[in-house]
Amino acid sequence: MSNGVVEMKNSSGMKQDLEQQQSSDLQQPQPQRRLRGFAAAAAASAAGELAAAPKGRKEREKEKERTKLRERHRRSITSRMLAGLRQYGNFPLPARPDMNDVLAALAREAGWTVEADGTTYRPSPPPGQLLMMGVHLGEHENDFTGTAYIPVYVILPAGIINSFCQLVDPEGIQQELRHLKSLNVDGVVVDCWWGIVEGWSPRKYLWSGYRELFNIIREFQLKLQVVMAFHECGGNGSGDMPIPLPKWVMEIGKDNQDIFFTDREGRRNTECLSWGIDKERVLKGRTGIEVYFDFMRSFRMEFDDLFAEGLISGVEIGLGASGELKYPSFAERMGWRYPGIGEFQCYDKYLQQSLRRAAKLRGHSFWARGPDNAGQYNSRPHETGFFCERGDYDSYYGRFFLHWYAQTLIDHADHVLSLANLAFEDTQIIVKIPAVYWWYRTSGHAAELTAGFYNPTNQEGYSPIFDILKKHSAAPKFVCSGLQVHAQEHIEALADLEALSWQVLNSAWDRGLTVAGQNALPCYDREGYSRILETSKPRNHPDRRHMSFFAYQQLSPASMQRDQCISELDYFIKCMHGEATADHEA
Repeated sequence: MSNGVVEMKNSSGMKQDLEQQQSSDLQQPQPQRRLRGFAAAAAASAAGELAAAPKGRKEREKEKERTKLRERHRRSITSRMLAGLRQYGNFPLPARPDMNDVLAALAREAGWTVEADGTTYRPSPPPGQLLMMGVHLGEHENDFTGTAYIPVYVILPAGIINSFCQLVDPEGIQQELRHLKSLNVDGVVVDCWWGIVEGWSPRKYLWSGYRELFNIIREFQLKLQVVMAFHECGGNGSGDMPIPLPKWVMEIGKDNQDIFFTDREGRRNTECLSWGIDKERVLKGRTGIEVYFDFMRSFRMEFDDLFAEGLISGVEIGLGASGELKYPSFAERMGWRYPGIGEFQCYDKYLQQSLRRAAKLRGHSFWARGPDNAGQYNSRPHETGFFCERGDYDSYYGRFFLHWYAQTLIDHADHVLSLANLAFEDTQIIVKIPAVYWWYRTSGHAAELTAGFYNPTNQEGYSPIFDILKKHSAAPKFVCSGLQVHAQEHIEALADLEALSWQVLNSAWDRGLTVAGQNALPCYDREGYSRILETSKPRNHPDRRHMSFFAYQQLSPASMQRDQCISELDYFIKCMHGEATADHEA
């Protein structure tokens, strides 16, 4: 009995000792396993962040304080500037103006017009004020003494050479040149008409009448500029002797009317060939570009002696309607009258193919069409859905179409001028740029758009053109007007010839181009000459810019006999030469 009790006690004690030992083992810390690899790197990074947390928090707090100080400093400066503009500049700024308010006020102070939607443009100067220089016409109006010498070339009339390339009146030409020589004219401009020289058969060139004319010009020791005239003459209400395109070209056009520019209604314009055939062999096996080059090369070879003598000082390349770089969008034969917006001229099948290729490349084949809401020749911008304020001209499709339309014009100039440089190496190449100034004050510039100049208010439409001219070392000849548009017409058409002239001339000058000028219409009085003079040699121009020469479109021979007109022309030439004085009287 006693032995059993002792055994039970011993068993109970052993069990109790075992439980105490297990409890003791659980309370003792277990040795940690050593971390390796990514686990070790993560643990170290976490430990570093915990240690750096207090320090990073302090830096962020300091940076916040510095930002607050800079912001307070900026607000203080801005507040003082705005207060100064209000107090000393009389700027009508709102209580809390944003940057748009400030820019609009600055633009208005500089003389610009800023509309509610942000449209900004330079207005016409008030009567008697010169926009380009900010001086008054009355001040030194009659004194051009000591100003830059600008050579003056007189454009000879188209009718002096007949359709058989014969000089019509040699004695009359001699009398005219003798008169121009007495006025100290520097030279003359002669149009070499494609419709006369290659008028009867392809690659058959007649230069006999021009050879006789150039010999007479040489006798009077006058400089000579020639025009490669690839357009027709007298077909657009000019009153000149009609000179159509070559007869063999017109015969081709009877079977294939798509060689001519075409409007939306399908009417063909035969003033010049469509640029769509520049690379299409539709002219008796030749492309448009090849035909132009063959004509230029023939002239260069025929008159090589005159180039060697230096008699020919420049060659103007006709690049479109009226010899100007533009689409024939303002054709009077189609019923256009100033100040109509004109129509797009891209509906011949060749330009339509080009448009389809461009739309497909853009990824929107359904854009391969001309706008269907661009109005008619005599529409006003606000009457159309395309040219009106916030119209389709500024939509995704509108921007695509206008860019293609303008690029086609630029590509034509690029192709022809590249070959002109081959034909007339080391000779000054000239390109005529028109002044499409009506609707210039609108945001869309509708007339410029139909003519091929992508120049709405949010674009610089003349820069790409002058880049191409610079590429080929060609000089732009800007066709400016010496006549003032009637006040009412000027207002209704939102025209601004001065602002357009400022944009075009300075865009060319900024690219280092030499710029020439030509009057659009003959001038009759002192006021017209004065306007041309101020455009040609702007006084007080910060960079002393002026035109390199001026081509003068003269009056009819009957008008030239009037003593008053001759005296005014004499005065104009003296001013161009920098010789006229204030006491010179007409």
